[in-house]
Amino acid sequence: MDANPLLTRHAEVLALFTDRVHAVRQDQWQAPTPCTGWSVRDLVRHLTGEQLWVPELVTARRTVAEIGDTFAGDVLGENPVTVWDRAAAGARAAFAEPGALERRVGLSYGESTAAAYCSQMVADAVVHAWDLSRAIGADERLPEELVSFTVREFGPYSADLETTGLFDAPVEPPAGADAQTKLLALLGRTV
Repeated sequence: MDANPLLTRHAEVLALFTDRVHAVRQDQWQAPTPCTGWSVRDLVRHLTGEQLWVPELVTARRTVAEIGDTFAGDVLGENPVTVWDRAAAGARAAFAEPGALERRVGLSYGESTAAAYCSQMVADAVVHAWDLSRAIGADERLPEELVSFTVREFGPYSADLETTGLFDAPVEPPAGADAQTKLLALLGRTV
């Protein structure tokens, strides 16, 4: 694993999501996910598209405007698993470049450090790894380190997450819920 804790978490979540993508059966690509209105393919397409942006923003240092709609639409094509694998490898390599996390990147909501961008990417992928696991009937247990990381990432702005349109309204976790269940409830997931 990488010496940098953020890069370690990034590598871990990419490995977890990769494991789930490789577990998708042919008959599951159109199955529903906990993400309202998204199929398994939609979910994998979303995460793949996010990974494709990383080398462009971090390595090539292009702006959102310069990239435009390059990654709009169905980026998965005929071989979604292969496309995911390449996108994940490209994102991991981009963030791991020497000095990459100290760079500034222009995101849809404004300028940020690449480290903050990577943190958001990790947290988003953690939640979607659970979504994908649930959709395909895989092990839903998330690694404790990734749950803790995601709670720390989303905690400061958790009250605003629903207003982004990216997450459902929080739900009340069951009494005695563990950290993973509390995190998922915060993001509108019912376990």
